[in-house]
Order: sequence, then structure tokens, then C-alpha cells
Amino acid sequence: MTARLIRVLSVDDHAVLREGIAALVGPQEDMVIVGECENGRQAVDAFRQLRPDVTLMDLQMPVMSGLEAIAAIREIASDARIVVLTTYQGDVQAVRALKAGASGYLLKSSLRHELLETIRLVHAGRRFILPEVAQEIAVHAAEESLSDREIQVLECMAAGGANKTIAHRLSLSEETVKAHIRSIFSKLDVNDRTQAVTTALRRGIIAL
Repeated sequence: MTARLIRVLSVDDHAVLREGIAALVGPQEDMVIVGECENGRQAVDAFRQLRPDVTLMDLQMPVMSGLEAIAAIREIASDARIVVLTTYQGDVQAVRALKAGASGYLLKSSLRHELLETIRLVHAGRRFILPEVAQEIAVHAAEESLSDREIQVLECMAAGGANKTIAHRLSLSEETVKAHIRSIFSKLDVNDRTQAVTTALRRGIIAL
């Protein structure tokens, strides 16, 4: 009796990456690509129609983000098995993905060495997070997280907004904005706006 193939849905807005995944999965005797999507909304529709065993999900995509798609897919099937594929190893982004329902978290730079075994592990009901990402999560686990408002202020800072501009955009006083920035510096252990934005981008707190 022939074993049933692991049916894989590949989701990424870059065709080259999807082609690379197909090239890795194609020769495998125990798995097959059943669909490809270029944004989160397509992914949700494809999941509903195809019911793949494992979904490979990029996070930064147009129309609907990977995080939103993960949450929507988990509403369709609470046992959906999803592996995040991302360029960024930031701990905050990884935690968000895992909380949304991802079972695996891989960096795109590690796909050649880790993808196939991760698909098999997740299909078997296990979880997999790259050791370097798990280490980042552990390092920052005890730290106080930024509030939603502080993240909004950070996003405005990343866009180059001065305090007055940020205050106007968020309907806050300049003093309140300054207080948020002081809190951001303290929580991220940085000394200036450039360091704050750089750290927030690296950890996946914000995205450009």
C-alpha cells in the first residue's frame, strides 16, 4: 500500500522563492506541492479549497499579511499546520506568528537545509523553530513589551516623523509623544531614535 503524500501549499509573493520551494519539494517521494499563492487572501481561499497538510507561509505580503492569513486559516481548521518562511529572525515577529497558530518558523536563508525535514516534523504534529530564533525569544522573554501606542509612535519615527508630526498624526500632545519615546528607549535599551528604529526592525516589532 502506497503511503499518502504530504500535500503542501506554498505561499509567497515572490515567484522565485516559490520556484525554489517547488524545486526542493518536487523530487521528494513523500510530498507534493498542491498549490501556490502570492498573497494571504489567496492563501486562505486556497486552503479552504485544497485542505493541504502543511502550508508554507511568508509574512510580508500584499493584500493580506501572513499573520492575518494564519489566523484566518486557523479559524477554518484549528489543527491547520503552518510553517512560517521569513527573511527576519526577529523574536517579536516569531512570537506573533506562533501565537497566531504557526507550528514552524524558518528563515528563507535556511530553506535548503531545513525545509524538507521541517515539513515532515510539522506534518507529524511537532513544532520546529530555528535555534537562533529560539535563542532570540529566550533572551527577550522577560522584557516588558511595547504598548500598541508605543509601536505606533515607533512606526511614525521610522517614517522620519518629528515629535510635532507624530503628535498631530496620533492626536496626542508633544509631551505625551516625548513620554512614549522615553519609554521606548528604556524598553529597547537604546539611546536615540535611530537605534530604536533599527532595533525594532531587527526584532520584528515594526516592518517597513
